Amino acid sequence: MENKNTELNSSFSGSKVHPNAYVDPSAELRNGVIISQGAIVGPEVVIGEGTQIGPNAVITGRTKIGNNNKIFPNVFIGLDPQDLKYKGASTEVIIGDNNTFRECVTINKATDEGEKTIIGNNNLLMAYTHIGHNCELGNGIILSNSVQVAGHVKVEDKAIIGGCLGIHQFVHIGYLAMIGGMTRVDRDVPPFCLAEGHPGRLRGLNRIGIKRNGLTENKDFDLKLLQNTWNLLFKSDHVISDALDMAIKGGLDSSSTKLCDFLNESISKERRGPMPSIN
Repeated sequence: MENKNTELNSSFSGSKVHPNAYVDPSAELRNGVIISQGAIVGPEVVIGEGTQIGPNAVITGRTKIGNNNKIFPNVFIGLDPQDLKYKGASTEVIIGDNNTFRECVTINKATDEGEKTIIGNNNLLMAYTHIGHNCELGNGIILSNSVQVAGHVKVEDKAIIGGCLGIHQFVHIGYLAMIGGMTRVDRDVPPFCLAEGHPGRLRGLNRIGIKRNGLTENKDFDLKLLQNTWNLLFKSDHVISDALDMAIKGGLDSSSTKLCDFLNESISKERRGPMPSIN
């Protein structure tokens, strides 16, 4: 009997598709793509050069995956959102380059027409991580095992998120923030901040992360000013809106400006507000 999967393999020049995998003939595989045993790739999927799809992974929907990504077994990307408002819209998942998705990661597409779930470059999502609909992840992010990210969450570049925790919908995580394992994340975590606890509380600046990323070697970065700004915002007796005005009037460098800009947006009506600091 003729093996249809063997026929299928020959139709994707420059890629390697296991005979026991299924790739829809209308999917687009670039050079060097590897599709492992039992994997399923749907009709509207585009997979970039050098990306590896592990055994029994499912890639479906309008999903575009960039170059040199490593997708481990039983990963599910592009399935319908877990959202009761979803009415069958043909939404998208857009993934960049050089990401690693470990075992049993799930990434849902967006809810409404024209919307996207977006993941940038050079991210590590460890086993059993879930990325809900309409999320936006930047670059160089680490999500540890069993991080559950609800819909409409935004995570900025180089954030590190500890394991076994949930992030509430519409929360924003700032640049170079670090969140300890099992923290309840129901408010925004500002840039450069260290958060931990149940309920989650800001503990101070992520000084180790700042140092490891070489910011202290940058002549334009002023750690003392950033610390003084943080103290004014989170440790003074001023309400945060007044503290922001005082910080801006006092003069800021680019990093302190990034912190204040984030907080100005966080206290707007559209956002959940910043996580409070520990007493």
